[in-house]
Amino acid sequence: MPTQKVIQEKIILGVDPGTNVMGYGVILIKKNKPSLLQYGVIHLSKYETHALKLKKIYERILQLIKDYSPDEMALEAPFYGKNVQSMLKLGRAQGVAMAAALSLEIPIVEYAPKKVKQSVTGNGNASKEQVASMIMSILNFKIEENSMLDATDALGVALCHFYQRGNNTPKSKSWKAFLSENPGRVK
Repeated sequence: MPTQKVIQEKIILGVDPGTNVMGYGVILIKKNKPSLLQYGVIHLSKYETHALKLKKIYERILQLIKDYSPDEMALEAPFYGKNVQSMLKLGRAQGVAMAAALSLEIPIVEYAPKKVKQSVTGNGNASKEQVASMIMSILNFKIEENSMLDATDALGVALCHFYQRGNNTPKSKSWKAFLSENPGRVK
């Protein structure tokens, strides 16, 4: 059985890019145990131009980096949709978030949405609500409204990065197998 690398202390900023709502989450890894530092959303639909939205994303990511000094940033990679204009705008939002991290020499990593869901819930096709439920269980907090699902997605990206780097990724093939292999992660 391979030994797990113990991460003494690391801060990971997770980002779920968006052009109307961008989620973010910051977790602390201490002795291989994740804990919640901060989460939230950036509401962008109130800004009139795409350029202004990108500016706000850049400024908020910079502020989060200055406030929490993350060691790494993990982003959810854009999924491929049929609307090319939406994909371009989403790619720009992601690029601006990446530029903010890179300007301060924070390493960045991308994860596909299915990879994030698989890492957190054991099911690559899990719903946003299932991801949120598992995130709240793992990090021991509660949200009531669905307006924070982008934030829990961002926390999922951060946890996925921790699991990938720390070799703690659940290897389950199904939800049932995941539950039986991880009884402490479900309440």
